[in-house]
Amino acid sequence: MAITSIDLNSKIPNNVGLSDDPKLRRALEKWLPNYLEWWNDMGPTDFADKPIYLRTAISVDTGGWAHYDYVKMPDYRWGIFLNPNKGEPIIPCGDDAGKPAWTEVPGEHRNALRRIIVTQADTEPASVEQQRLLGHTAPSLYDMRNLFQVNVEEGRHLWAMVYLLHKYFGRDGRDEADALLERRSGDEDRPRILGAFNQPCDHWLSFFAFTMFTDRDGKYQLAALSQSGFDPLRRTTEFMLTEEAHHLFVGETGMDRIIKRSAQLQKIDPNGDIRNQGGIDFDLIQRTINYWFSYSLDLFGGEISNNAADFFGAGLKGRYRENKFEDHRAMSGTYQMKVVDNGKLIERDVPLRNAMNEVLRDNYVADCERALRKWNRTLEKEDSKVRLTLPSRRFHRHQGIYVGHHFDTQGNLITEDQFAASRDKWLLRPEDNEYLKSIMQPVYEPGKFANWIAPPSRGVDGREQDFEYVKLR
Repeated sequence: MAITSIDLNSKIPNNVGLSDDPKLRRALEKWLPNYLEWWNDMGPTDFADKPIYLRTAISVDTGGWAHYDYVKMPDYRWGIFLNPNKGEPIIPCGDDAGKPAWTEVPGEHRNALRRIIVTQADTEPASVEQQRLLGHTAPSLYDMRNLFQVNVEEGRHLWAMVYLLHKYFGRDGRDEADALLERRSGDEDRPRILGAFNQPCDHWLSFFAFTMFTDRDGKYQLAALSQSGFDPLRRTTEFMLTEEAHHLFVGETGMDRIIKRSAQLQKIDPNGDIRNQGGIDFDLIQRTINYWFSYSLDLFGGEISNNAADFFGAGLKGRYRENKFEDHRAMSGTYQMKVVDNGKLIERDVPLRNAMNEVLRDNYVADCERALRKWNRTLEKEDSKVRLTLPSRRFHRHQGIYVGHHFDTQGNLITEDQFAASRDKWLLRPEDNEYLKSIMQPVYEPGKFANWIAPPSRGVDGREQDFEYVKLR
């Protein structure tokens, strides 16, 4: 079977030749009912019987890879897809850059690769769990459909990683795959691995901020893994990035639509009181940006990291668009960053390999800044004087060299008491969530949208605005 074609008749759609590997096929088919049990228990609630206008992967070709049609979520064809190789694959970076890529797991890198894959895999079901109740407060059928599209594709990304665990890591991999269905987002006893994926996402402002900021971290993590010397991981993450683009679109445009509508409501109200018009005020939007951006920054890991150096040196994980760099070994060179020393911020030169997490974080921050510029252009077009900002990357951090220190949103060192005094001004607070949940009543009529969000500029798959994206009756 050609790698660009997908066996759609298989119980598990794939282009990895499961029909030629009976042992692996049986193992994955045994895992399938456990996955469906998890989906029914922890996936989107109460919409299992509703036809939803979803896209499903039918190819890995760059053009026409997805098919759109009405599908009930439990019937979605979760599959395993790898991008085709173009020529003989090589290791893109590290000590062995330029040598042939590995098609099997090198023994010396087995534990590190398994850790990388499990950590990535754990984020996929976690986000589904975080978002499981949001369908009940969807601001439109368009948004409900986008939520469910994100959910089913996060489920498919889990399958992508589980395939690697089953095929390449033996009993350990199978045990890790089982454990992925046992952890739960926010559970005190069995939490998800990474902190951002244990935070509540119980209203649509957080959902859009999550898909904007946290899923954008996913883009850069997947991009770094697409530079791996382990060829199956590289090709798997390349195709995942194709689907991930929609998730980022949902977040970036969702936030933009809220911002646009808030500016409109501000003009409508005689006193500029957005909440008085049932909308979301800009202070609350800014607090949400601060909250999710800072938690998402943690996902890149420590600013100075031996693990990052080891992963890069071993060729397990590269930089964003590694092919743009001339030196793929990074044996020399330094990265300048600010560190806390004796109560002051000072500049320090760090060996480049040890700063690879921060190099990747730079790309992420630049991408987020681009989105903020777009949102501020929306505000300008609506004649609003408000401008939204990203907080400093040192603000509200729970991982890395800034843990144990406190900073304001500009990145200045402050005391713990000063941070506590301003926390409610900078970050989401319980009363914010209560207000947001009070205004987020579901809107299920085709073509209609909640008062607090503007309609999109275009529909899905070229559909008209009043298209029935979810059939609720």
